Amino acid sequence: QVQLVESGGGLVQAGESLRLSCAASRSIFGNNAMGWYRQAPGKSRDLVASILSGGRTNYAESVKGRFTISRDNARNTMYLQMNSLKPEDTAVYYCNWLPPRGSWGQGTQVSVSS
Repeated sequence: QVQLVESGGGLVQAGESLRLSCAASRSIFGNNAMGWYRQAPGKSRDLVASILSGGRTNYAESVKGRFTISRDNARNTMYLQMNSLKPEDTAVYYCNWLPPRGSWGQGTQVSVSS
């Protein structure tokens, strides 16, 4: 079973940037559609960015132009570059397949203060 481990979260001020990483226990990113998801307190877990096996990316409207999803197949790692962060981006961020499958990892907390 492939393990996905998220990292890179933290506490930042509005307008700052963070880069999240999703490390896989083996090579999967080049052959699978993957996504970054987030869950804010009291809300559902939503897809914020996705990348298809061919490299095509897609973003939720709320993050379009600010977030960039990418992957490094050689490092078995997927990234989410988050710029111009807003307080409403505060959430736990997770990576998973698209559509999601298996168990969710622990995620990484992103907190943005105003």
